[in-house]
Amino acid sequence: QVQLVESGGGLVQAGGSLRLNCAASGSIFSINDMGWYRQAPGNQRELVATISGADSTKYADSVKDRFTISRDNTKKTVYLQMNSLKPEDTAVYYCNADIKPSFYRRIYNYWGQGTQVTVSS
Repeated sequence: QVQLVESGGGLVQAGGSLRLNCAASGSIFSINDMGWYRQAPGNQRELVATISGADSTKYADSVKDRFTISRDNTKKTVYLQMNSLKPEDTAVYYCNADIKPSFYRRIYNYWGQGTQVTVSS
């Protein structure tokens, strides 16, 4: 079974920083795109940032120049460094990844359980 486990969320004041981590574990042959999404109360889940297997990145306009996504393939981990946090960044942040569990199986999309990020004003 493949699992994505997030960590690093918490409460921070506006202008502060947090780093989210998401580690993939289980039966994994390869990992393609990885990313972070977030969902605030009453809102739909939205893309925050993605990173491809070739380290090509994409960001939501609302987080450009403040957030940085990166990955460590040896650790099967994706990170989200969040700087200059704003109250509107408050949400549950979810890790997402496209994973091929074995050579003979297709790619599946997986979600983590989510981690709360709260930014106080």
